[in-house]
Amino acid sequence: MKRILVGAMALILGAIPASAQSLEDLNIQIHGYATQGFLYTTQNNMLTTSSSNGSPAWTEAVINVGAQPTPKLRVGVQGRYFLLGNYGNAITLDWAAADYKFNEKLGVRFGKVKTPSGLFNETQDIDPSYMWSLLPQGIYPISSRNSTLAHFGGVVYGTLKLGQSFGKLEYRGWGGERVIGTDDGYFVNQKEAGLNLPNGLSGVTLGAALHWRTPLAGLMIGASDGKDEKWSSVLTAGNGTFTGGETINPLNQPNYFVHYEKNKVMLAGEYNRLPVSGVLTLTGLPTTPLHIDQRAWYGMASYKVTEKFTAGVYDSQTVEHHAALGAARHSLDWAISGRYDFNQFLYAKAEQHFIAGTYLSYDTALNPGGLKPTTKLTILKVGVSF
Repeated sequence: MKRILVGAMALILGAIPASAQSLEDLNIQIHGYATQGFLYTTQNNMLTTSSSNGSPAWTEAVINVGAQPTPKLRVGVQGRYFLLGNYGNAITLDWAAADYKFNEKLGVRFGKVKTPSGLFNETQDIDPSYMWSLLPQGIYPISSRNSTLAHFGGVVYGTLKLGQSFGKLEYRGWGGERVIGTDDGYFVNQKEAGLNLPNGLSGVTLGAALHWRTPLAGLMIGASDGKDEKWSSVLTAGNGTFTGGETINPLNQPNYFVHYEKNKVMLAGEYNRLPVSGVLTLTGLPTTPLHIDQRAWYGMASYKVTEKFTAGVYDSQTVEHHAALGAARHSLDWAISGRYDFNQFLYAKAEQHFIAGTYLSYDTALNPGGLKPTTKLTILKVGVSF
């Protein structure tokens, strides 16, 4: 399915110049950004980097090209180079989509399209658009961003006006195929146990989201729910001695969120639940059940102190309810962040995290002495956009 959709996008993008009278008629726009980050932790190594020694292994470069051949049709594509420790070090396709808007009430897009779940999923790929170096990892894990950002399929969307007293309602519905790539952070622990997933995990995804733009200026209240049908994948041992498979049963992933922004103030909060049930089967070995009941939430606030400087803070908490009591059951993260925009092209971010618990962002291979229950993470990042 994904090959057909990407192929269709390539035909559309390739055919546009032949039907347009000039490049100016197409309203072609090229944008992008590049960032370089530095991570330092007081105790544990995080995000597959050697952060306890200080690590500059966080580099991204993004470019997107868009065109508008007709007033109602837009097409675009975005590619990314991503390196974070042992994640990435590759060029990937973030999205490639055609978007046709019939009117304010109805629009459709198809291809590899962004999945409109949660509050930040559709914008988490655009670092210059928000102040945080790391979004709350319980809901927007950077190690799985490429897998959660988009799916192969379509989205239908629109806006319904409810009258001056009730604001307006934005709706989105999506469907298609989601692929969790073999290099996704979800598989770090399995790879360290000697298991490879050469095809990753894939399966049907469906979902819907509602955003209520309330009569109170700047206040939006929303919810989304994505249902992923049964996924399956081939498993192989690193030494080739046995093979098997991993199957994930259908799961729902509800998000509830609120966002308020007016003048210099931004407030936001979100709750997410990820229940996973499945089995791991290996030739000659007993079947192993897979059970996860992850619940995450955050509250955040930012204030534009000056025209160029913005400061913010968030409290993010994630708990795995199937895990035993202890530090490995949860991740509690207080973050203090600042962003300075030197001009419209160059910016810098500084962020300090105070983390309790080891449920998120760690792998055992880079922490052979065991994980400490608390750590502090400092992130410095510089970015340039165009």
